[in-house]
Amino acid sequence: MERYDHLYDVSENANVRFLGFIAEGTRHDFGIVFTHKFYGKPLVICMQTGQSTLLSSEDAVNPEYLQKIFRLNTENEAQTLAEFFQEYLPPVPFEENQY
Repeated sequence: MERYDHLYDVSENANVRFLGFIAEGTRHDFGIVFTHKFYGKPLVICMQTGQSTLLSSEDAVNPEYLQKIFRLNTENEAQTLAEFFQEYLPPVPFEENQY
C-alpha cells in the first residue's frame, strides 16, 4: 500500500432532504445533505446527473455557476434554480477562524 497523509475520518448523523419540482416543463430532483463539515455548507446533489457541489443560499445568487455545475441547458433554468435554492438553502454563518 502506498503511503498517504490521512486528513480526516469523521462519522456524522446528517440530515438529508430530498426535493423535486417541475418548472417550465423541466423536472429537477435534488438531495441536500446538511452537515457540520464544510463550514456549514450543505452538499447539494442532482439526482438526475449525479453532479454535486457545496452550496449555501449566498452561493445560489450566481445562476451562471449553477448552470455550469448542474449542466443546465438555459440561463432561464439556472435563474429558476437560483431562486429555488435561495429559498431552501440556509445562509452560512460567519465563524471566526473558519479557515
